[in-house]
Amino acid sequence: MGYLDCNATTPLAPEALEAMLPYLRDEFGNPSSIHAQGRRARAAVDDARDRLAALMGARPHEIIFTSGGTESVNLALVGLALAHVEKGKHIVTAATEHHAVLHSLEFLQAQHGFEVTALPVDSTGRVDPDDLLAAVRKETSLVSIMSANNETGAIQPIAELASLCRERDVLFHSDMVQSFGKELVQPHELGVDAASIAAHKFYGPKGAGALFLRAGLPLIPLHHGGAQENQRRPGTENVAAIVGMAVAAEIAHRDMEAEQERQAGLRDWLWEGIRAEYPIAIRNGDPEFSLGNTLNVSFPGADGETLLIGLDIEGISVSSGSACMVGSVQMSHVLHAMNVPHEAARATVRFSLGKSTTGTDIEAALTALSRVLERQNLTPEE
Repeated sequence: MGYLDCNATTPLAPEALEAMLPYLRDEFGNPSSIHAQGRRARAAVDDARDRLAALMGARPHEIIFTSGGTESVNLALVGLALAHVEKGKHIVTAATEHHAVLHSLEFLQAQHGFEVTALPVDSTGRVDPDDLLAAVRKETSLVSIMSANNETGAIQPIAELASLCRERDVLFHSDMVQSFGKELVQPHELGVDAASIAAHKFYGPKGAGALFLRAGLPLIPLHHGGAQENQRRPGTENVAAIVGMAVAAEIAHRDMEAEQERQAGLRDWLWEGIRAEYPIAIRNGDPEFSLGNTLNVSFPGADGETLLIGLDIEGISVSSGSACMVGSVQMSHVLHAMNVPHEAARATVRFSLGKSTTGTDIEAALTALSRVLERQNLTPEE
């Protein structure tokens, strides 16, 4: 089975699983309890927070544990917007953001009267800092731009965008779910006020994430009922998942530079093979400003849903650049914002590589793709 869908999720690192096991078996205490079992659980959570903060160049109290990337994004956007409503009700984002961002902002529009400006992107999926500069107004309280796109791997100039916001006293949040573990994420160095991450994107467990929140920033919590996470995210902590996330983060950072270089080489090999097999294929995004593991390809003339199903039958796990909805494939909002033609966008496959990907996997994917295209009666000249 060739798994080339690591932007969707990654397998749990054995070291992370090993670290989690004691807290799934014997060390079951509630971190809020004052007895010995509770104190040991609290120590594990505090240790994980210290380790994660160290990787991010942050202070431990700037790390808020959540149930994943989506909750982290929601807490950042809704919590910051409502806490700084006196500054204004205008928020700026990009048209290519993850739906965790876009739907959070739709909620703020519908329920709290906020106005949202979605910045365009160029054909490679990148935001022009001049467009952000033009969009920021006196009443702009918050900007949210993701560091790397989950569909195309497009990397944004986060430091430059954050600097523009800082100069204008506007808070800046970044969805760093896809980039954490693939790039160095240092929020203070980048000038970011808030950043969201999710453990299962870097070989940690599902159900764990975190929000970096710069010290001193007020935040309205989404949930109510406890004093956990310094009263910013109530609820009993998922001790095992938090411990596993910290271990996975350390391993990802240890191997990050070598792995991105290795995976970029495999990605380029895959792209060259696709071009040889199907010369009219279109690579979406600029490889110079893209995650090393991500390849987004449109196959004009092909049927996208059939490509995905065919590759799955061949034992190759990939995702579409589109959202599968009730038996049909709808155009990806990311590709639409990049002005990819509709028919090409509907025939798009995202290949996302990981630590276990080898040259054998690339060869298998190319062989499978050749068979799938042949079954669709497509030739390189079409």
